[in-house]
Amino acid sequence: MTKDAENVQRETLKKILEENGSAEYLQNLGLHGRTDPESFKACVPLVTHQDLEPFIQRIADGPPASILTGKPITNISLSSGTTQGKPKFVPFNDELMETTLQIFRTSYAFRNREFPIKNGKALQFIYSSKPSRTKGGLFAGTATTNVFRNSQFKNAMKAMQSQCCSPDEVIFAPDFHQSLKGVLSSRITFSSVRSAMAKLLKPNPELADLIHRKCSGLSNWYGLIPELFPNVKYIYGIMTGSMEHYLKKLRHYAGDVPLLSADYGSSEGWIGANVNPKVPPESTTYAVLPNIGYFEFIPLKVNAEERVQDKVDASFISMEPKPVGLTEVKVGEEYEVIVTSVAGLYRYRLGDIVKVMGFHNSTPELKFVCRRNLMLTVNIDKNTEKDLQLAVEEAAKLIAEEKHEVIDFSSHVDLWTEPGHYVIFWEISGEVRDQVLEECCNCLDRSFLDAGYVSSRKVNAIGPLELRVLRRGTFHKILDHYLGLGAAVSQFKTPRCVGPRNHKVLEILCDNVAKSYFSTAF
Repeated sequence: MTKDAENVQRETLKKILEENGSAEYLQNLGLHGRTDPESFKACVPLVTHQDLEPFIQRIADGPPASILTGKPITNISLSSGTTQGKPKFVPFNDELMETTLQIFRTSYAFRNREFPIKNGKALQFIYSSKPSRTKGGLFAGTATTNVFRNSQFKNAMKAMQSQCCSPDEVIFAPDFHQSLKGVLSSRITFSSVRSAMAKLLKPNPELADLIHRKCSGLSNWYGLIPELFPNVKYIYGIMTGSMEHYLKKLRHYAGDVPLLSADYGSSEGWIGANVNPKVPPESTTYAVLPNIGYFEFIPLKVNAEERVQDKVDASFISMEPKPVGLTEVKVGEEYEVIVTSVAGLYRYRLGDIVKVMGFHNSTPELKFVCRRNLMLTVNIDKNTEKDLQLAVEEAAKLIAEEKHEVIDFSSHVDLWTEPGHYVIFWEISGEVRDQVLEECCNCLDRSFLDAGYVSSRKVNAIGPLELRVLRRGTFHKILDHYLGLGAAVSQFKTPRCVGPRNHKVLEILCDNVAKSYFSTAF
């Protein structure tokens, strides 16, 4: 299929438009039954979630109608809410479930070729969100919950020899803390969880002694996973973007067990599969499957360095380049992803920035760079989530010498001060001397290498970076906040860049500051 990605894309767009041509949204745009890419781009505007919110809200409020899709939408997915501070409503339908299973099967085929598991089972840490109903009676849950609830999910997992070893009652339990307990103690209060696990868990003193001996022989839990599961083939999960920070700790527990990064998708739909599973997670790329949606890519504008050096005309900067097709992207270039999905999103700006690393036949292999609106910027600077992570890793080396680590981190741009400045939040594993933390603060400031940032700092157009050290347990409070909004713990991502609209998370961070330091690096 990837050998003829351009034609597959045309056919995919045609199919989406034929199936949904009767939808009110498309009827109002004057396509008049045309399904070719040229007419589609001429008639259908680029949109953000905000543009589609009124349509999605009408779907959620009912009664059933062909608003965005030909057949009425039956389910609503809730995004993780990390970006905006509250979950977004996104349409979910059977067609989207089909593309989900296709991605799963594709990446499994490549994975199983490299790491054959024969007759395997998977210890899957998956949890559903709290189920709810919209005003119109539609089931609303996280995208993963909609997938797990689908009747096809179990059969697909079984076919991929990855069937889950946890009973449904645990996956769909109302409290994930109880789902994590390995013992039926008095803290397990939900009868459904107790009775399901009682059938599986029987007293086994010999096994308990064996586990105790194995764990006692470990040094600081290094290699725990292969010690407990000697036949384990690999560890598979989301390991890019905001999850990359945890790889070091995961490798500590994994020992020499390979870490494999899962596929590239979002609540809105899927984009690509990991077809090179032997590559370390930091270098993972995703081959776009040309039949799971219609894709366009907006080339990113000139970078900050060129703006500083050439002082490019402001009117030119404001002009956005035209989107290019899936097979027209260039290796080494960065783009914003535009998706037309099988679930009623047309020319939808996903908000993700990706870099084209190469091609798998004629379809591009993408590396996730960052979320477009999750960037640190005060002036002409532009620092991504990856830039932030690299700065944190560099500065964290200083506390590693003191036998401490950065448990978790986030950031914020403080524009209330004049000039505005970056604020980095750290939760660390123990007490670190002030002198060392002052050095960390300076190191963070120097580690942002973006030309716009460095030049702005030198002329004080951006103020000194501030490092705020948080009390222990702060990021757990943020997790609890998102779970309270209805997020599933398996979909939770620590917000790395907290914007002003995400005021509740900002409030939790600011209320838990133990110490604060300002950089003297410039």
